[in-house]
Amino acid sequence: MRKLLTEFIGTFFLVLTIGLAVLGGAPMAPLVIGAALMVMVYMGGHVSGAHYNPAVSLALVVAGKMEAKELVPYWLAQLVGATAAGFVVKVIMAKTFAPAPSEAHSALAAWLVEILYTFALALVVLNVATAKKTEGNSYYGLAIGFTIAAAAAAGGGISGGAFNPAVGTGPTIVHALYGAGGYGHLPLYWLGPLLGGVLAALVFKLQEE
Repeated sequence: MRKLLTEFIGTFFLVLTIGLAVLGGAPMAPLVIGAALMVMVYMGGHVSGAHYNPAVSLALVVAGKMEAKELVPYWLAQLVGATAAGFVVKVIMAKTFAPAPSEAHSALAAWLVEILYTFALALVVLNVATAKKTEGNSYYGLAIGFTIAAAAAAGGGISGGAFNPAVGTGPTIVHALYGAGGYGHLPLYWLGPLLGGVLAALVFKLQEE
């Protein structure tokens, strides 16, 4: 239960920060979001592994760094945390939000951005938080947070910048419940990141040989 509570809290604050930063027009929003992920990773890394992302959890399972039986409970905790954050953003900002790909770019561009940057995120997590040669390092949270900051700055304007099925799903559910949008982008925010996570796990196995 402590692991699931930690996953809920970390995902909640990640999505809360995304919502408030985006809707509030925060300066350097990608850096703010990366910083939020960083501190939540340091908060929960020793408890749950601090995934806060179904794609990262899947990558750890494929890489043999997490038991498969834990995957669905982790996903549920992450999705509930993201959805709860979506509702709190609505209370605070009096409006909802949901990631969406840019209409100025192709669907292929959006898919590539989601796949590639989730691949980068999962590969960084695997190498700094699970690899034997980096065991006990103090920089893992910084590396993970800055990966998302870079991804959001470089690719957020193309794909919507989820890189995380929970980030793509929780706010979308709240957005739709208030009649502000639909669920049409969920395949992008599930299949893209999950594919990126699996690819990262396969590459990590090659790195560890």
